[in-house]
Amino acid sequence: MNKSRASDRILDLHNFGEFGGVNPSISDSSTYTFLSAKTMFDTFGGNTEGCYLYSRHSSPSNLYLGEALAALEGTEYAHVTASGMGAITSVILELCNAGEHIISSRTIYGGTYAFLKNFVNKFNIETSFVDITNLETVALSIRPETKMIYCESVSNPLLEVADIKALAKIARKKGIPLVVDNTFSPMSIAPAKLGADIVVHSLTKFINGTSDCVAGAVCASKEFCSALKDVNSGAAMLLGSTLDSLRASSILKNIRTLHLRMIKHSENALYLASRFEEDGLRVVYPGLASHPGHELMSEQMIAEYGYGGIMTIDVGSLDNANRLMELMQHKNLGYLAVSLGFYKTLFSAPGTSTSSEISQEEQDKMGLSDGLIRFSIGLDDDIERTYITMRACMRRLGILPKDEVLV
Repeated sequence: MNKSRASDRILDLHNFGEFGGVNPSISDSSTYTFLSAKTMFDTFGGNTEGCYLYSRHSSPSNLYLGEALAALEGTEYAHVTASGMGAITSVILELCNAGEHIISSRTIYGGTYAFLKNFVNKFNIETSFVDITNLETVALSIRPETKMIYCESVSNPLLEVADIKALAKIARKKGIPLVVDNTFSPMSIAPAKLGADIVVHSLTKFINGTSDCVAGAVCASKEFCSALKDVNSGAAMLLGSTLDSLRASSILKNIRTLHLRMIKHSENALYLASRFEEDGLRVVYPGLASHPGHELMSEQMIAEYGYGGIMTIDVGSLDNANRLMELMQHKNLGYLAVSLGFYKTLFSAPGTSTSSEISQEEQDKMGLSDGLIRFSIGLDDDIERTYITMRACMRRLGILPKDEVLV
């Protein structure tokens, strides 16, 4: 693997446009012409090198973006999809057949949880949800029919940190792949470098960064990505999770500033998390020494990009959470919205939104409380002003002791 910095690997990639443009031309076609019938036949047979058949299979714009994502994660290849769930579900169904078994972290994105809990059982595929931070439990959960271990680098929404090196060692010993969702920590963590076999992303979030599209990616070996696109049996090809070329082109432009944005997201999140913890609030952020995974995160992260842009604060009740989020939006501190990675801070109560697919019983077991607010911290230039205004909102609502400051 190229040992140069991921940001430089991305910036070093370039394909000029058809007429010399500094950005590559957008392949605005659903189908492509062939100079001979034999070439079309060969392409259907799998010999796609240098040829484009139909945009559900591949397109120049999607391949350009795939090159950048492979450079980001340090993998041999990358395949882009129309959503993060398109990437995740394709990988799962490519790896697993009827009668087989998956080990998954219990704290994952609600849509992924729902797919593993409620959907794959239609194909007689069973999932064991485990505490991914308990390596002994993970190892003991592996069966002869287990086909993958699935986790998130930093989990949604509880921000548990996975020991990717140790999990990769467990998976490798049993000859099964480790699949890691790195959506929360691009640049900060490089799962493939730590031993993960397949890295998935929701490009919708930090990588795109402008909340104007939905997309996903699978970063892995060329062999695995080619299998995903096989016209006869590939899960991505046959399920139709194809990213539009216009969106691929847009994301490719945005990914070139990802390193700068992640530094600022992380810097702002660490500042707010530190200040609110000093104020006595229950704050979870991997950059805080109080976080159970702080040392592990520090060991496996790329320090210059920080601990990421996501933090949580528990304000005690859903009523408190809802009132605070509404007031913060009113004061233009951010938006009461799901998703993450936007220039503006986004906040939501995951128990009733992005993790609502998880039953209340399971939420209670994993420690997902009603009063938990997930913050995706934005790119505010004066983060101290943001903190002061947020603190005033909390004082007004009695979440922090009141003083003379009113908002």
